[in-house]
Amino acid sequence: MRTVPERGPATADELDGIVAAARPVVLRGQVSDWPSVAAERAGRLDAYLRDGASAHPASCVVGLPSIGGYFFYREDMGGMNFGRRDAPLGDVLDQLAQQKDTMPTLALAMQSAPTDVVLPGFAEANVLSLLPESIRPRLWIGNHIRVATHYDSSDNIACVVGGRRHFTLFPPDQAANMYIGPLEVTPAGTPVSMVRVDAPDLARYPRFADALAVAETAELAPGDAIYIPYLWWHSVRSLDPLSVLINYWWNPQSEPLWPVDALLHALATMRALSASRRAAWRPLFDHLVFDDAPAAHLPKSARGVLGDLSDAERRALAAHLAKQLSERS
Repeated sequence: MRTVPERGPATADELDGIVAAARPVVLRGQVSDWPSVAAERAGRLDAYLRDGASAHPASCVVGLPSIGGYFFYREDMGGMNFGRRDAPLGDVLDQLAQQKDTMPTLALAMQSAPTDVVLPGFAEANVLSLLPESIRPRLWIGNHIRVATHYDSSDNIACVVGGRRHFTLFPPDQAANMYIGPLEVTPAGTPVSMVRVDAPDLARYPRFADALAVAETAELAPGDAIYIPYLWWHSVRSLDPLSVLINYWWNPQSEPLWPVDALLHALATMRALSASRRAAWRPLFDHLVFDDAPAAHLPKSARGVLGDLSDAERRALAAHLAKQLSERS
């Protein structure tokens, strides 16, 4: 696999160009000046986190040693191979400390916890100057765990504070080669690939070989960050007994209507049509939805939904669609 392109720390102005390029980039040393990273270098990250931890619980996932740290579906697809419980950060740190020298270990992680809730004051002491203060960080902490390949409907900057993390990324155009799992029931809210990156069954999932041919990988150490573009597939593996990551999700463009809702609506309406009717609709979708200027031949005043809608117009359209769905259900 190719490695993700790397550079040194970026500025907020440079981030605009990075986002516009829509390609992943490793930002070496982007957060090397954070107090939390300094605590990791000094061997006292556990103490640093305990000093700032609140008593508020957050969602955690736990799996038996038999899953090898891979949070996923059970073999029969009848549920997940892990359980969930709420716990404060201090309890999670206690469990990680107890598991540190145990082999095999329970797979344990607190995922996507708002630092404002579980680690108040962290964002003010550890500032990511690339983004506005309104974009709040989230904490990911665990041991030797693997996160199934998935995408995010937001741009993402992930900053490694403790331990090392290995990333494998695939561009959005590989969706057909990812063998996407169920949309309704997922390990963490976003659809995942059914293929394990570290042990792909190419006899069962042969097209995944094409995805691997264009995959990019990166290994990050404390102080490093990675920009993961909107809808890029990514798998993440934690390489050390205490792994701490802080991430920031944001959408540069306002999305009053979520694209995933349009996808679900299309699935509900289009998949039931015959192959010939789906084929007849495809050119309309390709042209009206995905071409850059499908109504350039019309005056702006006559473009309606084919033009540039304001937020108010999008909200009105969302209300109209909701009313139509309600009446037809």
